[in-house]
Amino acid sequence: MKTRELSKRLGALVGAGLLATSLSFSASAQERDSFSIAWSIYVGWMPWQYADDSGIMKKWADKYDIEVDVVQINDYIESINQFTAGQFDAVVATSMDSLSIPAASGVDSTALIVGDYSDGNDGVVSKDAATLADLKGTTVHLVELSVSHYLLVRALDSVGLEERDINVVNISDADLVSAFQTDDVRTVATWNPLLSEIEAFPDVTKLFDSSEIPGHIKDLAVVNTEVLEQNPNFGKALVGAWYEVMSIIQSDTEEGREARATLGENSGTDLAGYEAQLAATRMFYEPSSAVEFINSDQARDAMDAVRQFSFEKGLLGQGAMSPDFVGIEFPDGSIMGDEGNVKFRFDDSFMQMAADGEL
Repeated sequence: MKTRELSKRLGALVGAGLLATSLSFSASAQERDSFSIAWSIYVGWMPWQYADDSGIMKKWADKYDIEVDVVQINDYIESINQFTAGQFDAVVATSMDSLSIPAASGVDSTALIVGDYSDGNDGVVSKDAATLADLKGTTVHLVELSVSHYLLVRALDSVGLEERDINVVNISDADLVSAFQTDDVRTVATWNPLLSEIEAFPDVTKLFDSSEIPGHIKDLAVVNTEVLEQNPNFGKALVGAWYEVMSIIQSDTEEGREARATLGENSGTDLAGYEAQLAATRMFYEPSSAVEFINSDQARDAMDAVRQFSFEKGLLGQGAMSPDFVGIEFPDGSIMGDEGNVKFRFDDSFMQMAADGEL
């Protein structure tokens, strides 16, 4: 897996300074019949490839008399940058990156599909430490400002430590596995499939993983809000196609197994490898489950923790004086942050239509 998994989740190093703040989406957001979504390789986003290759996306687009171009972008952060710049109408991204790149750059963005959250796909592994408390005074290598960095901060907090109690060293995800095989690198925080490779080394201990902060690392399909408002059929087609694919992916049928095997192969592993990653992912196969989750206190609390981290790390931009800088709207209409600067929204109405059989 040398694509999205190896460039995944670089938490907005280019974030709020992006030029898209000054872009106008009025021209691209008008009523039209052709749209695009950018995706990158990750266990929870591979279904978009299946939707495209199988013709399911086309079937749903045809139903609403539109066209939807499903485009793979090998560089995850670049796909979000392109969405932010208006080159795509939708993109797949984590909640943290959605907040810290397009939303913080002034692009009003809507989380249309809450696809999953990491439930063990991200973790902290050490050669020396037996517990998280043992990390005090040691060095941890990770992709700085990524969700691995976020995971580490949450892990330290769980045992009363702070980031200043350790030494964080930035390392490229492409170099992480090979670096861990040297004597100099003793502890790392990373994601799958890198995490699985590192856990397979002898005499290592996994100290913490994302199953201990359920709901914090959410994977979404995000749509430009103005585009969605002007073209609700685009949202209906995306959601309809997604949940049809979900019904196949989760099924214990020959079709389901073939689909999972194909997606595993296309992402650099095999059926067993892909299913192992699915097992470490809380997939919302049913739209009703996604709706229930995103309306929960758990989801709100997790989003609050994410925005606090994003502010502390400067990911909300130079103009952000507090975590409230970007307003985040939840499905019930409540707003976390600045009500006058709402740029990130969770809209469950399309998922609810899918749950009610109304698409």
